[in-house]
Amino acid sequence: MTSRGATNVRVVSIGAMGANAMWGEREPARTGHATTSFIGVGDRKILVDPGLPAPALVARLGERLRLTPADITDVFLTSFQPETRRALEAFEGATWWISTEEREGVGAPMAAELARLARLNRPEDAELLAMLQKDVALLRRCDAAPDALAPGVDLYPLPGVTPGLCGLVVEGPRHTVLICGDAIPTQDHLESGRIQPGAADIDKARASLEDALEVADLMVLGRDNIVVNPAARPF
Repeated sequence: MTSRGATNVRVVSIGAMGANAMWGEREPARTGHATTSFIGVGDRKILVDPGLPAPALVARLGERLRLTPADITDVFLTSFQPETRRALEAFEGATWWISTEEREGVGAPMAAELARLARLNRPEDAELLAMLQKDVALLRRCDAAPDALAPGVDLYPLPGVTPGLCGLVVEGPRHTVLICGDAIPTQDHLESGRIQPGAADIDKARASLEDALEVADLMVLGRDNIVVNPAARPF
């Protein structure tokens, strides 16, 4: 771990699952979006998973932190799912980060599909092709994150739900916080030890959930609030 120094971790916006299997939902019942977090350390202002549409997230930044997109120095994506990055382009002045494993894990299939659609050149694929081209351009704009994103802010791999899903461990003066992403979406998932349906690798996803419980005092869940780790020591 890097030295302790990150003291400001805030939830900017609490996320939601489009369809929550824990509630018996099989089809989307709402618009899904990731929980967005903020980490302040030194002069770095790091936003994690800007999942809301840009106008809504910009408003939340002002309400919660009195910040504007121009104040954000870094954006970190725990995964490249659309629901973690809706407002990404609102932060053009920031450095965009994603784990190497996630970048490669989603990038290769996207590039292959883009090449296939371009080769077929069918009019009915035009909309899908344009969307895929935009996604590829966004991914290329993301840099591979180093092991330590900032002093006291370390990458913590949690693969399974997506090939290279990666959280952040934030070492504060009193508590260690783990930003989980969709490795642990909600408190119901945390307490029951269940993962989301449709994980890329179910065994890895289960192992990541268990691993996350070994790390932190507090956890920011992928579609929920910040919670006390039920496996952590009392404090």
